Amino acid sequence: MTTTLRASGLAALLLASTALGAPAQSFNRIASFPVALNTPADMDAGAETSSEIIAASDDGMMLAYSNSPLGAVGFIDIADPAAPKPLGSVIVDGEPTSVVIVGGRAFAGINTSESYAAPSGHLAVIDIAARTVEKSCDMGGQPDSVARSKDGAFLAVAIENERDEELNDGALPQLPGGHVMIVPLKNGAPDCAAMIRADVSGLAAVAPEDPEPEFVDINDAGEIAVTMQENNHIVILSREGAALSHFSAGSADLENIDVKKDGALLFTGAMQDVAREPDAIKWLDANRLVIANEGDWKGGSRGFSILSRDGAVLFESGPAFEHELARIGHYPDKRNKKGVEPEGVEIGRYGDQTYIFIGSERGSVVGVYRDTGAAPELVGLLPSGVRPEGLVAIPARGLFVSANEKDLVEDGGARSHVMLYQLQDAPAAYPTLVSQDDAEGRPIGWGALSGLAGDDATPGRLYAVNDSFYGAQPTIFTIDATQTPARITAATRVTRGGQPAEKLDMEGIATDGAGGFWLASEGRSDRDIPHALIHVNGAGEIIEEVGFPPELLAHEKRFGAEGVTKVGDVLWIAMQREWGDDPKGLVKLVAYDTKAGTWGAVRYPLETPTVGWMGLSEITAHGDHVYLIERDNLIGDKAAVKRLYRVALSQMVAAPLGGELPVVSKELARDLIPDLKRWNGYVVDKVEGFTVDAAGEAFVITDNDGVDDSSGETFFWSVGKLESKQAAN
Repeated sequence: MTTTLRASGLAALLLASTALGAPAQSFNRIASFPVALNTPADMDAGAETSSEIIAASDDGMMLAYSNSPLGAVGFIDIADPAAPKPLGSVIVDGEPTSVVIVGGRAFAGINTSESYAAPSGHLAVIDIAARTVEKSCDMGGQPDSVARSKDGAFLAVAIENERDEELNDGALPQLPGGHVMIVPLKNGAPDCAAMIRADVSGLAAVAPEDPEPEFVDINDAGEIAVTMQENNHIVILSREGAALSHFSAGSADLENIDVKKDGALLFTGAMQDVAREPDAIKWLDANRLVIANEGDWKGGSRGFSILSRDGAVLFESGPAFEHELARIGHYPDKRNKKGVEPEGVEIGRYGDQTYIFIGSERGSVVGVYRDTGAAPELVGLLPSGVRPEGLVAIPARGLFVSANEKDLVEDGGARSHVMLYQLQDAPAAYPTLVSQDDAEGRPIGWGALSGLAGDDATPGRLYAVNDSFYGAQPTIFTIDATQTPARITAATRVTRGGQPAEKLDMEGIATDGAGGFWLASEGRSDRDIPHALIHVNGAGEIIEEVGFPPELLAHEKRFGAEGVTKVGDVLWIAMQREWGDDPKGLVKLVAYDTKAGTWGAVRYPLETPTVGWMGLSEITAHGDHVYLIERDNLIGDKAAVKRLYRVALSQMVAAPLGGELPVVSKELARDLIPDLKRWNGYVVDKVEGFTVDAAGEAFVITDNDGVDDSSGETFFWSVGKLESKQAAN
């Protein structure tokens, strides 16, 4: 089945502005800072780190962030925001949950709880210049969010006393309940003896005896807005701790959402009366509040809302925010109960424009909206590393910052990063690929793109496939690469007998010259997925399946076909890594003659990895060469090989399987690491697609792993007309 799509949302906005040639103003990422750089010298550099809540100094030249796994507050020099520098960490006695800066001091909420039933914690006062904890104030419970008043006269601290999610299925009440601490500051120092304990019990309709304050924010008048997430309630306090007003956060009805964790992105479901259960809250002005409706117990309405100070709903995003993330490949199928989980909110006034920043914890994106006084206007989607939590605007310097809590060091993945963005008179650098909506106006979700092919006749028309991450929805996507960002204009489902084809792991695609496609499916015998070539017609229907021959399968290992290309009647398949009969460092390029039905191979020499492994990700024939993507499985600063090589077709003379195989020689065509660095994040590991279109322009795409323990970032770009450069070996 082929679905033709239509433009919508941010895609339409970006395409329209590009088409009109209008000057754009956009937040673009200018730097990424791995917080592991702040790990003290006497600690393991490979230990887990995190950057959760982040704050800026009064002059906007320094950042402080809470690092829960390390038990520290870290500092970053951003005098040159494009080149942030580590300023070290201060180890604290407990788990830091939040941090703010007032003058020369940082104030961090520290959780020291022995158990959920016996919560405890304090406010640590850090002398920034001396990098020492100079004082602490007992908070009478487990602190979560900390906020400062605009005039620096006092702090507000949400004392959550969080629930045990394993106890009675996490049901409330679970005493003791939480409260809010108001901490006066005198000359920038806390007056612990004068603290006010604000009681917020007895207000919510949900477990009123067990309030769990989650997040606090203070407006210019010194009024404190508090979310009680599990209680689905909002309270506004005076600086003296009196409840000025309180109201339920309410609920939302959701239509056209994905509700199943089934390896398919189908926005056809619905949920009714979903409690908002907001996490972050921010004052938009004196009378309006913005909440991020993450959910933590029963709710989570997937979006964000703008409320009046008396609780009236002025704007409700519903699923619109996550629809935008689906269109850019950032929808997390494995989180369908709560969708993209908006968690963080920040407000910043840059010049005469006020922007609302919404952080998606599971989609790993920050949405940028312009305040219009009515429905906010989406103006940007920022790639933000893995799980953004803390957000801070620095309007005086035209900067915005996100802190990303997830550290995947144990799995060899991305470290936790702080990312910096600048408001520029330039188009948005991200996203690089967007989808249009289907005929019913629903987003076409996509991700985990693993193979790329050019159309035989139309310049700029390309085809991509997703891999087994979306095993219930194998799809061939049509891409219009003449647009900026590139557009997915059609989605063709791969079917067998009229149903989505099962047991496929599509890693490569090639046109068959007759309107159909050949697909390379990487097998996994342990998952009953066969190694095979799949022939489909233009409608995606499987018309032929060619399994690998016994001579190959006798030496099977997990990492199989990663690309396919067609040269005359012969299909050439790039095997990712060595199989059992391959000498170390030599991988097969397998040939299948579609007319004769015969198999053969040559061997390709891989670079020697210093750590991890080396393998192939793609093969594409163009002119008198075949081009191959060779990469290591490393990420960030450890990434060393993300390269495009070429082999002369004259060397591609297959020998029969089972005997001696010729070894081809390769030539470096392009180092892709400088390309990957242009988006100012960390270097991603999975460069998986390459093709050349009908006009000779070459394109590359990365695989985002379906946003599963991944930033979700997909990079698609043109490398122009290729010029070969001899490899420096």
